Amino acid sequence: MQASTLDVRSPFDGSLVAELPRQTRQDAERALVRACEAHARGPLPMAERIAILRRVAAEVRNQHEALALLIATEGGKPLLDARVEVTRAAAGLEFLAGEGERLAGHAIPMGATAATAGRIAFTIREPLGPVLAISAFNHPLNLIVHQVGPALIAGCPVLVKPALETPLSAQKLLQLLHQAGLPSEWAELLIVDNDVSEALVADPRVRFVNFIGSAAVGWKLRRVAASGTGLALEHGGTAPVIIDATADLERAAALVTKGGYYHAGQVCVSVQRVLVQREVAANFREALLAEVKRLTVGDPRSAETAVGPLIRAREVERIASWLAEAKAGGAQLLTGGTPIGQQAFAPTVVEGAPSDCRLMREEVFGPVVTLQEVPSLAAAVELANASRWHFQAAIFTARIDAALQAARSLRAATVLINDHTAFRADWMPFGGWGESGLGVGGLPYSLAELSREKLIVFNG
Repeated sequence: MQASTLDVRSPFDGSLVAELPRQTRQDAERALVRACEAHARGPLPMAERIAILRRVAAEVRNQHEALALLIATEGGKPLLDARVEVTRAAAGLEFLAGEGERLAGHAIPMGATAATAGRIAFTIREPLGPVLAISAFNHPLNLIVHQVGPALIAGCPVLVKPALETPLSAQKLLQLLHQAGLPSEWAELLIVDNDVSEALVADPRVRFVNFIGSAAVGWKLRRVAASGTGLALEHGGTAPVIIDATADLERAAALVTKGGYYHAGQVCVSVQRVLVQREVAANFREALLAEVKRLTVGDPRSAETAVGPLIRAREVERIASWLAEAKAGGAQLLTGGTPIGQQAFAPTVVEGAPSDCRLMREEVFGPVVTLQEVPSLAAAVELANASRWHFQAAIFTARIDAALQAARSLRAATVLINDHTAFRADWMPFGGWGESGLGVGGLPYSLAELSREKLIVFNG
């Protein structure tokens, strides 16, 4: 029986972008068998893996504008930001090629005791085995680079299940890999429903699962994963930003705006909660509102657009309901707060939301930033840490003591000083604590997780 098709539609206007065939459970099984057979044959020579990634990096640069337009069309990310994503993807492939040149084990000291005399010991790195990469919609090209690139350099075949809203960028990257010389069984695209993905996670032949998405789904997958399967889970948070009384308010407002409304706030570390010291709250509020009101909402394919649509129409309804709940609890709407069309939402600033509303407790994943006045830095840290989500946090300050106090006291995997929480360099460690995730992402860290060290000891 022929599988059904997947309609890929623009989140901006609902127009049909492409139709892709959906694969069945049997198709996924055949892909996994091919991946297992490839692993059993052994990895491609490292020089070949490196050359493939470098050829793909060059081709990504050659097709830069077309890829950026594809990202904007299928995912709704504004073209300006989509161009940055393509540049990052090419740089990430080049970085991983360089990591392949350095991937090695290490020497283990021997001879320091009578029992170890005459022995030589060292480690080599071996690939774990087939990898399942389950990706998210918000960086449809660069996330695939982060999931596929380390697997290939480590020597692991990889099955790629992209977000069904944005499969075309992943499909294009895999096509470029195959055109560059990668055998098809080493990276296969799976357009499958969640039940098929879950069955693959539970299959002991899959040796590592890399998941980017919601916490509810990620922790469910951890429960069903086969014994011994490695997992990396990247979820999200309610990213707090502290505005100290000594901060450069104009600069802080501009960066908070970028971090809060980039890709309509649909980033796992988007600025959400801004905690402002009371003595500068009025001035910061004025500066922030001036920045937010300048944002242009519209067609993501236009170079003039700063904020595009939300990925699904139901997200507009959800955000509206969260705002209504906050307002019922006494929150003041300072700007925005209304849908624009069926899938966009006006950039919104809310002040004084009650601590028990969803807007303060959960990740909003939309173009909404909340303001809270605080009497002191200590009070700001306490409020920031009250969340159950701990990913990235930030402080704007001119005081080195305040910066260090925040860096030591904030419960976050990363603390940024005088920058917004959505900053990321692809080679830095990236991941949440507690419910916000499991494991550490970032290109070199993912690569390390996908290989294991084998100890070899010579006697005599």
